[in-house]
Amino acid sequence: MLEARDITVDLGKRRILHGLSLAAAPGEVTIVLGPNGSGKTTLLRALTGDVAAEGHISLDGADPRRLAPWELARRRAVLAQFARLAFPFTVLEVVRLGAEAAGEVGAAASARSRAALDKVDLAGYEGRLYQELSGGEQARVQLARALAQVWEPKGPEGPRWLFLDEPVASLDVAHQLQVMELAADYARQGGGVIAVMHDLTLTALFADKVVLLDAGHVAAEGPTAEVIRADRLARVYGCRIDVIAAGDPQRLIVTPVPDPRAAG
Repeated sequence: MLEARDITVDLGKRRILHGLSLAAAPGEVTIVLGPNGSGKTTLLRALTGDVAAEGHISLDGADPRRLAPWELARRRAVLAQFARLAFPFTVLEVVRLGAEAAGEVGAAASARSRAALDKVDLAGYEGRLYQELSGGEQARVQLARALAQVWEPKGPEGPRWLFLDEPVASLDVAHQLQVMELAADYARQGGGVIAVMHDLTLTALFADKVVLLDAGHVAAEGPTAEVIRADRLARVYGCRIDVIAAGDPQRLIVTPVPDPRAAG
């Protein structure tokens, strides 16, 4: 279980998160939504210990900010929104960074890395240079690295976690679905998934729980169908958004509606 209470983050002289609280359970996909500037990435970085935060954070009973780096690496993997590499690593070398962070070495690390690349539809890319790939291919390599790090959704220390920041932002539709299905499958096997997303429809399709942020506060938190509501989304995003149940209350279609006054 991940629990966060009274999380406050200041960056420079600006307060980004205002004492917010949330919880996420293993076995579920928890998605953090909100408009630009609402604090989504900052929240994710606070939960992973990558930015200083006041408040209580517990990852399966341990404060991630107090764990040794090697111990934390075996509990959770992070897919950042931007990942730049200055050196000419091959694809396999990048993914091996995740496997080796989990303690795998030699042939075992390579085998796990190849299996992770296969999961993201990049089998055969092992020898290519990371910098020569498209943005979408690089994003999938980074996802493979994260998967290789926490390969088994459950370990001796308990459930393992994937923290994903905009995992589908640079992907085509087919690979967006593939990535979300990988996340959902990881959760079904007992792992925890927390993802920052902008895509409301993919969120409605794959999230078990949604945390909706607004200006550094939690505007709503709960099961997807309870949070993804037209009136609530309109208040937070400042535009009309229709939410339609496609023959199933749990299967929602989310569509922004242009303001007719903007035409002409």
